[in-house]
Amino acid sequence: MDNSRQVAFVTGASRGIGKAVAVHLAREGYDVAIGARTLEEGEAREHSSTVKKSNTSPLPGSLQSTAALIEAEGQRALSVYLDLLDLPSLGTAVATVLERWGRVDVLVNNARYIGPGHMDHFLDAPIELIEKQVHANAIVPLHLMRLVLPQMIARGSGLVLNMTSGCAVSDPPAAAGEGGWALGYGMSKAAMHRQVGILSRELAGTGVNFVNIEPGLIGTERMALDMAEFGFDASTMTPPDVIGAVAAWLASTPDVEKHNGRTIDGQETCRELSLLAGWPAAVGG
Repeated sequence: MDNSRQVAFVTGASRGIGKAVAVHLAREGYDVAIGARTLEEGEAREHSSTVKKSNTSPLPGSLQSTAALIEAEGQRALSVYLDLLDLPSLGTAVATVLERWGRVDVLVNNARYIGPGHMDHFLDAPIELIEKQVHANAIVPLHLMRLVLPQMIARGSGLVLNMTSGCAVSDPPAAAGEGGWALGYGMSKAAMHRQVGILSRELAGTGVNFVNIEPGLIGTERMALDMAEFGFDASTMTPPDVIGAVAAWLASTPDVEKHNGRTIDGQETCRELSLLAGWPAAVGG
């Protein structure tokens, strides 16, 4: 066990925002533990957003691929299997990181429920699917925080980043499947959204900070492959590296305490602080 280096633990890191966050944290000098279900490229997982059909075709991305990118930045990577609907996998994942590396300095709660119900109308979605979304998106982060907070408090420092969503605080522009989102996704993200404000008060003075990142619409692999049929165009969206850069900034800025308990607009912050070279592209450039 080597506990002399700073460690980040990023969930949902096989692709998309989680992958970008993991790589940017590595660039800031963090060793990065990465958790997800997809360990190697080509694994089949259910990722249809509706009960009307099934889609288990492999999505691009895996922990193996993300780990290679982290190591290319000169940092250590540790891949751990993590399924949001399998509570024992959470404990095993965190225990593995703490046993191997001795600490978690930054926890990034990025993973969320993927599967039917996400784009189904309320009367079409079985309640059990809404329950799964609330559990995966709002309750699992609490389990992970319970597992990592004691060693953060004992050390007197730590950072928890929750990947929130605009749907947590606003109504959809249209119904689910017609440019909007479903009840389960919105209410689960709203429950997650409230966590940092409350926990920042309860743990004030411990040296642990809690921050929401609101990413906005991000052009992830799944957004490109699955969401066009629901009115979303990934080609017009912001790249995941924007949110990766913001997460790395929060993990490295000495002023992070000023953001404790707050929600950071990811795209606005990246733009204002020029955190990602070449984004946004200059008009006419």
